[in-house]
Amino acid sequence: MWNPLLDATIPIGNQVDSIETVIVPRARDLGGFEVRRALPSAQRQMVGPFIFFDQMGPAEFLTGQGLDVRPHPHIGLGTVTYLLKGRLHHRDSLGTDQWIEPGAVNWMLAGQGITHSERTDGPAREAPMTMFGLQTWLALPRDREEDPAAFAHVGRAALPELEGEGKQVRLILGHAWGEDVPLAMPSEVFYADARLAPGAAIPLPDDHEDRGVYVLDGSVSSGGQVFEAGRMLVFRPGDRVSVRAGETGARIMLLGGATMDGPRFIWWNFVASSREKISAAKEAWRAGDWQHGRFRLPPGDDAEFIPAPEK
Repeated sequence: MWNPLLDATIPIGNQVDSIETVIVPRARDLGGFEVRRALPSAQRQMVGPFIFFDQMGPAEFLTGQGLDVRPHPHIGLGTVTYLLKGRLHHRDSLGTDQWIEPGAVNWMLAGQGITHSERTDGPAREAPMTMFGLQTWLALPRDREEDPAAFAHVGRAALPELEGEGKQVRLILGHAWGEDVPLAMPSEVFYADARLAPGAAIPLPDDHEDRGVYVLDGSVSSGGQVFEAGRMLVFRPGDRVSVRAGETGARIMLLGGATMDGPRFIWWNFVASSREKISAAKEAWRAGDWQHGRFRLPPGDDAEFIPAPEK
């Protein structure tokens, strides 16, 4: 089993701190809309199956303004859209037409190929709106990379919530702390949204090999160190670990799962275990045969698409 953390030259147990690495996301301004990318990074390609982790915003849109992410393709991954504020309109080549609002989950399994768009259109532009959310990609195990594409929406009311001792936790994917999300996953995973009162502590699930925490707001401490918002902490496997909120409290995302069965190649919106799979998808998108080819455009949003990059 490939594991990016286990190496004979690296001390384990009491010889090292429980934090394996701290990731500072790279920020990009997309025309007034900032995206902070924590994964992949120079330190880590993945945490469990999570291979992309983007914080979107927060951004303020005036009346008539919004997001327009034109149709584009994916292979070899699952995407998770989770909003903290705002609304987003998802359409895909399966015929899905689904709005997502704060606290709900959009799960899109790309598998052998899917095309989707994400917009704030129609009534969403009739008034000012704040957009704030997270988009994550999960790499698929080798034996699931060619699965048929699929989509599922799980409303906020169906997601398990735990509360007590200054903690409010919503489980978004997978299983943790004795709870399960009613959505089948291609590999072992957990993903949760937690609000912590000042001084409140939360243990990370100890039944997952790879575990990380992303600080959205406030600050947390672990191992005698303090970490402000905009940091991702990745912890060594096997240790019992908890994080504690600072004086103003904290909002954090907890994520992880089973270590992936090897590294992945990434090109544009494609993730795969081989360069050959990437090349085949690249040529299929460039061919633009929407009627008979590998990719289709979303019904109701097929007037435009994002061309593949030249490199």
